[in-house]
Amino acid sequence: MKGARPALRYAKAILNLAKESGLETDVNVDMQLINATISESDDLQTMLKSPIIKASDKKKVLNAIFTDKVNAVSLGLFNLLEENKRMVMLQPIASQYTIIYDYLKNMDIAKVTTAVALTKEMEEKVLQKIVELTGNKTSIENKIDPSILGGFILRVGDMQYDASISSNLNALRKQFDDSQYIPKI
Repeated sequence: MKGARPALRYAKAILNLAKESGLETDVNVDMQLINATISESDDLQTMLKSPIIKASDKKKVLNAIFTDKVNAVSLGLFNLLEENKRMVMLQPIASQYTIIYDYLKNMDIAKVTTAVALTKEMEEKVLQKIVELTGNKTSIENKIDPSILGGFILRVGDMQYDASISSNLNALRKQFDDSQYIPKI
């Protein structure tokens, strides 16, 4: 991914600055807001990527959108990116910030794939089990995939646990295909 290394460096610098001020959690919320806002707006993405629009104009637009919503450290990032003519990197920086913040706070993101949406009770049970297994705080990202039929697929970091019905059916099918069983007719 082009620009990933510089985005990581900027994100680390912003995190260090936020830690000195004791605002790392507030800046994390800001970065999530910035990332989500840019992701949802094609016009904003196009404006940030456009080489024709001046960096100062891009900063004015960002300030108009985020001034009352984010703190001074996050607004300072806009100034820094304008000076270095790297406004296009705002979204990757925001994304990288949340990743390294979660790592700093020993938080994992558990990706749970289910056939239907998780209820609050099930989310709490899954969270308790993940904390019990990994020892880290976790947030859940629920993906709905009707093709798994039932059960769930849980992925935390590099660990995956597949308890889906489709997986069990495939394993059973493989057993029957591999066996030497010949039915009597």
